[in-house]
Amino acid sequence: MTRRILNVLAVLCVLAAVAAADEGMWLYNKAPKDKIQKKYNFTVTDPWLDHLRLGSVRFNNGGSGSFVSADGLTFTNHHVGRVCLQQLSTAEKDYIKQGFYAKSYEEEGKCPDLELNQLIEIQDVTADVQGAAKPGMSDAAAGQAQRQKMSELEKQCSENSGLRCDVVTLYAGGVYNLYKYKKYTDVRVVFAPEAQMAFFGGDHDNFEYPRYDLDITFFRVYENGKPAHLTNYLHWSPNGTKTGDLVFVSGHPGGTERLLTMAELNFLKDVQTDFVIELLTRRDKALHDFAAQSTENARISSDDIFGVENSLKAYKGRRGGLHDAELMQDKASAEKKLRAAVDADSKLKAEYASAWEEIAKAVEVRKQLYMPYSFVERGLGFTSQMFGYARTLVRVTAEKQKPNKDRLREYSDARLASLEQSLFSTEPVYRNLDVVLMTEGLTLMSEKLGAEDPTLKQVLAGRTPAEAAAFYINGSKLDDPAVRKQLYEGGPAAVAASTDPLIVLARQIDPRARELRKQWEDQVDAPVRLNSTRIAKARFAVQGTNSYPDATFTLRLSYGVIKGYTEETKQIPPYTTIGGAYEHAAANGNKGDFALPQSWTVSKGKLNLKTPFNFVHTSDIIGGNSGSPTVDKKGEVVGIIFDGNIQSLPWDFAYEDRIGRAVSVDSRAILEALRKIYGAAPLADELLRGVHPVAAK
Repeated sequence: MTRRILNVLAVLCVLAAVAAADEGMWLYNKAPKDKIQKKYNFTVTDPWLDHLRLGSVRFNNGGSGSFVSADGLTFTNHHVGRVCLQQLSTAEKDYIKQGFYAKSYEEEGKCPDLELNQLIEIQDVTADVQGAAKPGMSDAAAGQAQRQKMSELEKQCSENSGLRCDVVTLYAGGVYNLYKYKKYTDVRVVFAPEAQMAFFGGDHDNFEYPRYDLDITFFRVYENGKPAHLTNYLHWSPNGTKTGDLVFVSGHPGGTERLLTMAELNFLKDVQTDFVIELLTRRDKALHDFAAQSTENARISSDDIFGVENSLKAYKGRRGGLHDAELMQDKASAEKKLRAAVDADSKLKAEYASAWEEIAKAVEVRKQLYMPYSFVERGLGFTSQMFGYARTLVRVTAEKQKPNKDRLREYSDARLASLEQSLFSTEPVYRNLDVVLMTEGLTLMSEKLGAEDPTLKQVLAGRTPAEAAAFYINGSKLDDPAVRKQLYEGGPAAVAASTDPLIVLARQIDPRARELRKQWEDQVDAPVRLNSTRIAKARFAVQGTNSYPDATFTLRLSYGVIKGYTEETKQIPPYTTIGGAYEHAAANGNKGDFALPQSWTVSKGKLNLKTPFNFVHTSDIIGGNSGSPTVDKKGEVVGIIFDGNIQSLPWDFAYEDRIGRAVSVDSRAILEALRKIYGAAPLADELLRGVHPVAAK
């Protein structure tokens, strides 16, 4: 893996002076129409953009998706949908392992706490948010004023529109947009293949290509107990694509670091990334040890293991980029060039020249606060589902007593409905798994903060991490949603009177956690954001405004062409086939992660083995794009993003399209599998006709 990442980094350094043609995770209200017209002779119209935007959807658990029929059918990846599948599974019915198919509305399984967001409108509120920071304010006061203004704008918007409203920071504070979403909270699973086929090849093939994965899940959104009627949904392409075709990706990339200063990048390189890799490595071992104890343990931890191993591989790719001397030198050169341009203009110099030093000062504070802030305020020392409930109850009941503008942002009025849905979720809680996760969190916390850390001493109270975790988790009743609701409705008095061990724990550590958070917000977040805004304005002045911001888990448009690549001397074709999946299985002994499910083994004779399965293209994506529809010029679904190849991992920091590629499941393979392997012809018909078979009658 390392050698191939270094190969792509060498290419990045060669190309860094000029942005690659297909680069960009573009805002929908700033789509690169002229660039697309010039290179591909395709006219992107506003109606085309509106239709694609309204047909796209965000999954609140970290993925993307799309509406694909008028009757609420919704499409995403298996690895995005597996959280719901895990929640609905039991020891007798393991839907992750066995797959799921609802042949009627009545059989569709309701997800306990899944929320989907459809972007309805974008409003520029830059002047309002930036204007909240008055001249003469300290960084801390300015940061607080801007957070208050964001909460105020969100509340006003939600009350006036009935929509979910989020103020989104773009261009590191150079622009603020108010995103208005329609929420769907009644979401039901319709179809999912076996995890063995959705993640065929396992961790070995993750971020690799060629791939042979059916990484898909279908849901349906409901309103008032009935399938939602959608006027905007994406039509399905039965014919797919060919090499060289222009395609578009509409999704929600989670986060990139392409515009960070060198001080921030060095923090990622020297502190954060290695720490996260260590944390994930240890958690992975703890989970595997737990899974090895029984079949049931393996079932209930499978989703956690998948998530940890996926993140671990991604972070190792990020580390490869951060430790490549040529790439970092190129980043340093670009920063030096911008600063020189600012210094050459007396007005720009007076307004912006000190911004880089101010961020560097804040990063030094970040280094000092990072470990205690991560373990205490962010809760890494107490990792468990049940502690998450306790922290939420202690915080939200206190915050609701304050004026909306003075609350911590996650407890503002505009966000309470989503919080309540999660807090009262009926998803299963596994105490034994929570004990394992908290034990590992407390163990790592003791190593990083030291035995004399006051919070750690308070938490352990003479116990070992394992003893403390068992005491807090096994003595708590917060696995019962009725108990959580009673405490929530009882407010601060009920929480203060509770003797539940986890509530007591959350109360005990809350003062220091809040203190650390205030230090972080005042001494790190505020100066970084305010000075990043200054750098963004300097960049606009020097380089113009025809650019895209770093990813923020908000809807973006990417584009590219279907195109293979050369890895060293080997030609990698753009498409794999269904027949290739059988060959790949046989080449690896048809065992373990390479064993085809029985449904595929018995159906081989029915299939057109030449059907395209997965394909690669040059569209600019990153984590969070999982589940994004891949569409053609007609706006029809020709595939679904589920991965990037390993050479795309450094795209967090810089994009290149020589060998980096986005990977999609082909629309034709999905139809072939639904009809001939899974007996789901009605679902395939709904995709092609745009209506549920029952509704069509």
